[in-house]
Amino acid sequence: MSAGGFSAKRWVRVRDLLERLVDSGFVPGALVALSRHGEVLVEATGALAFQGAGAGIPMAGDTIVRLGSMTKPLVAACAMTLVEDCTLRLDDPVDDLLPELADMRVLADPAGPLHDTVAANRPITLRDLLTFTLGTGTIIADPGTVPIDEALNAIGRRDLNEWVRDLGTLPLVHQPGERWMYDTAADATGALIARATGMSVGEALRERMCAPLGMRDTGFSVDGDSLGRFATAYERDSGPAGEAVVEDRPDGRFSRPVTFEGGGGGLVSTADDYLAFASALLAGGTRHGERVLSRPSVTLMTTDHLTAAQKAVSGFEPGYFDNFGWGFGMAVITRRTRLGPSVGSYGWPGFYGTAWYNDPAQDMAMVVVMQRAHMGDQKLPLWNDFWTAIYQAIDD
Repeated sequence: MSAGGFSAKRWVRVRDLLERLVDSGFVPGALVALSRHGEVLVEATGALAFQGAGAGIPMAGDTIVRLGSMTKPLVAACAMTLVEDCTLRLDDPVDDLLPELADMRVLADPAGPLHDTVAANRPITLRDLLTFTLGTGTIIADPGTVPIDEALNAIGRRDLNEWVRDLGTLPLVHQPGERWMYDTAADATGALIARATGMSVGEALRERMCAPLGMRDTGFSVDGDSLGRFATAYERDSGPAGEAVVEDRPDGRFSRPVTFEGGGGGLVSTADDYLAFASALLAGGTRHGERVLSRPSVTLMTTDHLTAAQKAVSGFEPGYFDNFGWGFGMAVITRRTRLGPSVGSYGWPGFYGTAWYNDPAQDMAMVVVMQRAHMGDQKLPLWNDFWTAIYQAIDD
């Protein structure tokens, strides 16, 4: 038996899967990092890039990657630190700190004209933001067919304060608390954190989460001295000759400070850093003797808060919430249908093919890292293979 209660013989299948992804040219490098029973395993193969300087640098636990939507759980945890010190309350209106979102109007018809609105039944609360029941968010529609979709997509992201102001000029799609809608609530959570702390989102995350957990490489940009560890990101689709197409280089948009530090995406980090965060949640809010959250807060964050009625009408497609629900900034598994995270597991993936889940029943935290756009979708076959390879290797 290898470390963490895994079969050494069966763990080879994890390594084989990573090597197939690299050898096929799908990604230049990929990595699995997990902690089980307090023992850490890291399996990595390939390099930071297909070509250039990164081609000679192996993927490792300290490789810096774009997190995409794996930003959301970290921001939710940071918000909970503000609840714990009584700076914020879950069920108080956000009006005092985000007056732009006070006295909101709601579309009479979600697909109808923007001027046809009714008054919101109640104010928006922090709980609405954390459970993504704010009343607005990502809309799946053909371009030009839904006015509010066009209006939301037109909001600029140059500055977080400007973004909140522009969001407040638009009606909500649904009443607060009525339905789950993706993404926008996480950026609004970031804005609330910034207003509540008087800091930028990055500064608040660094002070309240990253520094206590030793997450030295997590932030909204990459320092110049660390660019040599920053992986190249590739487009979803290959080029005409079958080669991977670069989506973002290490010296691209993350190599300089950003003006929009949203809570929905945009952080860079490493598998080592994110595993520290994941391990802290798995341990009830503490890491190496440093408590960042209380155990009750972790329980609250990782509980499914969606009602049956919300699940019936929410999500990206019919049946979206058949097997999971939503806690604070993350999914919570409610039904096990394959080899993979147990019921009660929680986590979330990211746009560039990153994913994280904690499985309390197995005392296990898992982080998977690669850098290819649109590859975080958990319905893709490769994710079935990842979780199968990990879980079939458990041998205790």
